[in-house]
Amino acid sequence: MRRKLSWKLAVAMLGVITALSTVPQSALFAEGEQTQPQASPAITILPIDRATILAGQKFDFRVELNNGIAKKENIKVTINGIDAEKFFGKTADRTNSNENSAEFTIRSVSFDKAGAVEVKAEVKIGDKTLTKTVKYEVYQAFGNGKKAKNVILMIGDGMSANIRTAARVVAKGIEEGKFKGWLEMEKMDHMGMVTTSGMDSIVTDSANSASAYATGHKTAVSAEGVYPDNTSDPLDDPRVENIVEMVKRTKGMATGIVTTSDVTDATPAAMATHTRKRSTSEAIVNMFFEHGSRPDVLMGGGSAWFLPADKGGKRKDGKNMIEAFKAEGYSYAANAAELNKLGDTDKILGLFKSGNMDVYFDREYRPNNGVLGKDTDQPNLMEMTAKAIDALDNNKNGFFLMVEAASIDKQAHPMDMERLIWDTIEFDKTVGLAKKYAEEHKDTLVIVTSDHGHSMTLNGTYNTKAAEGKTGEELREFVGTYENSKFPTYEDKDGDGFPDNPDSEWKLAVGWGNHPDYNDDFLTNQKPMSPTIQDPNVKDKPWYIANPDRDPNGVHFTGNLPHDEAVEVHTFDDVPINAMGPGSELFTGYMDNTEVFRKMVTALGINAVQSEKSRK
Repeated sequence: MRRKLSWKLAVAMLGVITALSTVPQSALFAEGEQTQPQASPAITILPIDRATILAGQKFDFRVELNNGIAKKENIKVTINGIDAEKFFGKTADRTNSNENSAEFTIRSVSFDKAGAVEVKAEVKIGDKTLTKTVKYEVYQAFGNGKKAKNVILMIGDGMSANIRTAARVVAKGIEEGKFKGWLEMEKMDHMGMVTTSGMDSIVTDSANSASAYATGHKTAVSAEGVYPDNTSDPLDDPRVENIVEMVKRTKGMATGIVTTSDVTDATPAAMATHTRKRSTSEAIVNMFFEHGSRPDVLMGGGSAWFLPADKGGKRKDGKNMIEAFKAEGYSYAANAAELNKLGDTDKILGLFKSGNMDVYFDREYRPNNGVLGKDTDQPNLMEMTAKAIDALDNNKNGFFLMVEAASIDKQAHPMDMERLIWDTIEFDKTVGLAKKYAEEHKDTLVIVTSDHGHSMTLNGTYNTKAAEGKTGEELREFVGTYENSKFPTYEDKDGDGFPDNPDSEWKLAVGWGNHPDYNDDFLTNQKPMSPTIQDPNVKDKPWYIANPDRDPNGVHFTGNLPHDEAVEVHTFDDVPINAMGPGSELFTGYMDNTEVFRKMVTALGINAVQSEKSRK
């Protein structure tokens, strides 16, 4: 009998559960009642746990209580057992940014001595007390042997190891299993591997990964030179002193930023500015102009953010920042001819397009194919870098220069193999130029790396001749694997380092580890084109399908990403790093991306504490 009743009870309960599953969740709760539990009160301490901080490096210290009602006076913070305000010698700004938060902030502080630091925060909420503890390592960067006078940091944005290999195949060739040459970046004294994740996600964007190089601190997606706080204002987040500010403040060095992107884009902006939102381009230009973070050389695209609307720009404040820079003694160039005409100068502003510069493939390999209008005379990365070094070399205290090949990443996203490889080769030629300078100036450290990876895989080679006239799924049959993966037949008869025909009889066959739906015929795209379009049948949300105009007769690849992703995305692969010159021996083995900053300032022998005291 008891077993029979239990069975009936189970059936009845199943009926209730089934009935409830058809009722909207909102109907199960009284009006105004929460359907989800509220987040528990939590303490955030910035900088975050396990941060490594250069002694003397400036940063904003902040403690937040979030999701809990507390008086701002009820936050108590100690550093190594000493009251934080007494420790830093500054009074904290205590705030309640909203009814469920309280904050304790001390701006522009530093640690004077190397060693372990423990921060403890206590917040009283009613009759309860929350606590949190974080630990830092404070280090010094001087007294480490021969010092570098100059540092050239070269970033191939998104340049994973496989992209390097692809560029080597295309530029140098391979025969009987041996490459006919190595890339310039591969012929350097030391090599290591760098991790790329940020503080909030395992897969980074270029803003927080470049920020790690520039500051030595982790941050969040879209952030540059700050820790993310609990306010909506993207310009008030806790700042961390970056490499441009530091070398100017401590050693009086010249600084330069050269990129093929808009100069307000993620990587260049991370070197010198502070924002929680990388798209705050007008504010980024303003920060570039601030004396403490103003680069002596700034070159790339992005003129729209320097000009008001009536001058063809996008600035809402009506200012003409090109004229402002010129008033501060900058020589200005708007095209390659003007850049090459510049005489001996210490300061250069070069803005060669309203947005990102065009890629090498369209700009120089196939002139006017993708570059139309007034911007046909754009300098290449080698020309910009050479001019930057000429200007920065005038400073007797040395220089820091960041050079970025931005469109390796920007062409990997739409899975455009030729355009990303051609920009990688252009970047490698620029590395050769920097190496030549370093060979003539033995006190120069050159570093070559990437900020994150992309998922391009090298699957074999593709027989374009055999595939002629074939369409759709048939094309897959002409991808050669194992013994059928014949060596590529690229030729470079004019010796410019680029193949004469990107679609040689046997060319690279690549794939992508993460991607939306797309079509691919394995041949060169005659013009840049998105792999996807918004599905016209889906009106209420982003939902991307293969672009019917791109390789319509190609193989259709079903995506492995969410449908709201329009392009291929970053990976969290470790990326290679190579270095030569004084301090290059530091860049070996595996390292966190924040260690790149640490190794740069160590190679420079920066004593940020002593410099600060002498400045006062």
